[in-house]
Amino acid sequence: MPSGRPAFVSLKPPSPGPSLRRVLARAAAAVPAAWLVGGAVRDLLIDREPADLDLLTKGDAQAAAEALAAAFGAHAFRLDEAREQWRVALPQEGSVQAIDVTHAEDLAADLRRRDFTVDALAAPIEPGGGLGDVRDETGGLDDLDARLLRMTGEAALRDDPLRLLRAVRLAVELSFGIEAETEAAIRRLAPHLASAAAERQRDELVRILATPVAARGLRLMDSLGLLEQMLPELLSGRGVEQPYQHHYWDVFDHSIEAVAALDELLPHRAAPGPDSDGRPSWFRGEFRAGLRQFQVDAYLGQRAGGQSRLVLLKLAGLLHDVAKPETKAVQPDGRIRFFGHSELGAAKAERICRRLRFGNRETRFVSRLVEEHLRPAQLSQDGLPTRRAVYRFFRDLEEAAPACLLLSLADAAAARGPRLQAERWRGLVAYVANVLEHGLTPEAPSQRPQRLIDGTELMAALGLQPGPEVGRLLAAIEEAQALGEIATREDALGYARRLAASPPAAAATPTQAKAGTDGEDTHE
Repeated sequence: MPSGRPAFVSLKPPSPGPSLRRVLARAAAAVPAAWLVGGAVRDLLIDREPADLDLLTKGDAQAAAEALAAAFGAHAFRLDEAREQWRVALPQEGSVQAIDVTHAEDLAADLRRRDFTVDALAAPIEPGGGLGDVRDETGGLDDLDARLLRMTGEAALRDDPLRLLRAVRLAVELSFGIEAETEAAIRRLAPHLASAAAERQRDELVRILATPVAARGLRLMDSLGLLEQMLPELLSGRGVEQPYQHHYWDVFDHSIEAVAALDELLPHRAAPGPDSDGRPSWFRGEFRAGLRQFQVDAYLGQRAGGQSRLVLLKLAGLLHDVAKPETKAVQPDGRIRFFGHSELGAAKAERICRRLRFGNRETRFVSRLVEEHLRPAQLSQDGLPTRRAVYRFFRDLEEAAPACLLLSLADAAAARGPRLQAERWRGLVAYVANVLEHGLTPEAPSQRPQRLIDGTELMAALGLQPGPEVGRLLAAIEEAQALGEIATREDALGYARRLAASPPAAAATPTQAKAGTDGEDTHE
């Protein structure tokens, strides 16, 4: 373990910015002689703004938390009774979201019990909100300089197995490496991850997916044996080959590469350019230029339930082919098919989301993307889709429709792999832009005008009884109105009479359309 520096000295005392200094000054006034510890100290030393603060006090933690709550006009609640730990959730005014307060008689002992050396750092909070010299008991400052995650001891990982997953999350968030003995310990202890609460596992996965290098995090999880523990369904895709004319990777690697494509395309990267995986600048450049007018970043930043659409889209990208291994079939002519993999995959994705305690809306968003991920390519057999096909796509998928289009791009990019050509990519982006242009117009389902006629009026005018036929006619009227084919109540009634006099249209429903495909993702 590095020990090149005395325990009380750092080369660069942490320097909080003005906003954080004000928070720390109020904290110091409420809880005199408190220490700032853990990740906040680490972040300040590498010029990151911490979102959460962790304070240690020799006094009573509850009294300290209540004093902080009074100082910030916030609420204090017990977080961990055994550790005498309390949390103060701050009003959403600044960058700091919460302050945790823990009682500790022995600062050095508390630091040595922490997970990684770079988190086993502490600095006294001064009255004006500044910080004093860092206390380092485990060599964390040297590891911080080396950008290395090193466990304080294997017992720290064994005591809380979530720390195994946290190592991956910190590695990708901070762009740190993991020290060799720590890696070996994580591999040995990987089966213990199952004992961590599902909600805590979910939260670490979400933070990995929120980074611009989520695919790298997933591969690191895989190499450490953690992916098998958390998402064992994915591992069955390893070695499951796909038609080479359409797919460069096996099912497992294709799923990871779909996330890698989303990493590259989505808004957390600042500018186009070659990435660490060697993608050319036109990959992101064509995407950002082609979809510039559609406010993709704002859409993905919004939440579907408790999580951002960006995170849920990446999770769907990871799971979109999760059912391919059990649906793979080789035809007599040697062609490979995956009949029904999207429907079965949606059911599996729903079970995975519920196991990880995602909310109902989040689960629906992910499972719907998995079920419908082939549909953008099926909107038209040749050329651009009709306005009616686009309308139905947005009507059926609702808030998930734009995400499904983005998933289709990532799926296509992962399918072609390094064989993807700029001209082909430009065409795929243009296709998605066309669908978005027609789907996000004022007449789109998300911007529905006032109904021309309601069910009661329709039944009275046509002498109908309540039942599915009324719903069918109302949906057809709404669609025709949105497409500009009818504009008045009289138009609607005439259109309904014509429909009622003829059998239901033979047009396939989305489910029927998918059942009629061969189950092969051609992306061509």
